[in-house]
Amino acid sequence: MTIKLAMHTWPYASNPTWLPAYTLEETIKRVKKIGYDAIEIGAASPHVFPPTLSAQRRKDLGKMLKDYELELAAMLPAHGGGPGNNVASPIPEERRWAIDHYKDMVQLTADWGGKRLICLPGWYIFGTTYRQAWDWAAQAIREIARFAQDFGVEIVIEPTPEDSNIVNTCDNTIDMMKDVGEPNVRLMFDSHHVITEKEVMSDYVYAMGKDLVHIHASDNNRLPPGMGRGDFPALIDALKETGFDGYLSMECGFHQRGIEPDWVARVSLEYLKPLVDAANAAAPR
Repeated sequence: MTIKLAMHTWPYASNPTWLPAYTLEETIKRVKKIGYDAIEIGAASPHVFPPTLSAQRRKDLGKMLKDYELELAAMLPAHGGGPGNNVASPIPEERRWAIDHYKDMVQLTADWGGKRLICLPGWYIFGTTYRQAWDWAAQAIREIARFAQDFGVEIVIEPTPEDSNIVNTCDNTIDMMKDVGEPNVRLMFDSHHVITEKEVMSDYVYAMGKDLVHIHASDNNRLPPGMGRGDFPALIDALKETGFDGYLSMECGFHQRGIEPDWVARVSLEYLKPLVDAANAAAPR
């Protein structure tokens, strides 16, 4: 097992506030300088959005990640508003757009050496039943996962109870994975969502077990880990006990203006790295 650390690009632009904003090229330089070996890329402009990503820039960014020796921990297609991206939409054209967008992201993830694409199962809209929306989401994820198998990419389901209303809990996430029924569909969670729902992070680790392959690390109120009420030492202990082999990605500090992204990246790394290094050193070889 190896617990690894990555920095998410959201604090450097796009979601849900527009500013401060940096190009992906500038973000890569800053994340590497601060001391990260991996990056998670939010798939929205100005960083990564396939309709606005030229073939040359796609190639150049892939080379830049290699030159800076930054692993692509995961890609996260942004969700909600704009062009859609709701796999549970009652509008067939929107569901099709969302599926095709995920397929574009599968190819881009593979091109840049990544192995995991995060999938948000969407939200149901008034007038649609929960069961119908669930079925649409499961059908969409199944199609995306089957497409991704040819690229060696895993589709990782994330529960987002603050932002959506289909996959909200640990059990919802496990059930969706089982209903999709494809071998390359795995699980993750966001510690901020778990804390906000007044649940226990380590409980998710034990319940998801070997299917847990990725975590968004954030304290309550999107604070950097260690600055709120989240029990991150217990989380790391649980990951060590279950043999977690994946990334803790710092998805924090992007919820409001006035928080400097370099500070978020630095203090998150300074807090979690000693805990992770100790857990990795104590893990059986």
